Amino acid sequence: MTQDSVITIMQTALKTIIFTAAPPLLCSLVVGIAVSIFQTITSISEQTLSFVPKVLSVFLSIIIFGAYMMTNLEELFVSLCSDFSKYIQ
Repeated sequence: MTQDSVITIMQTALKTIIFTAAPPLLCSLVVGIAVSIFQTITSISEQTLSFVPKVLSVFLSIIIFGAYMMTNLEELFVSLCSDFSKYIQ
């Protein structure tokens, strides 16, 4: 196994991690910004107010994008396992 193949595997794994984690993180980011703007406009300074909407948005995004996320992880796992004979050399 050469250095180039290790770098390629790591690049593929990092891309998969980023694309898999992006939907819940982006939903949390958007909801957090919206709640922060709402808190700024209404002058509510409650710190726990943003927690519940963010958690709900993350759960909802996992429900919506769960199949996509699992497909990404499955494709990575299958590609790593199918090329396993190359890694032993």
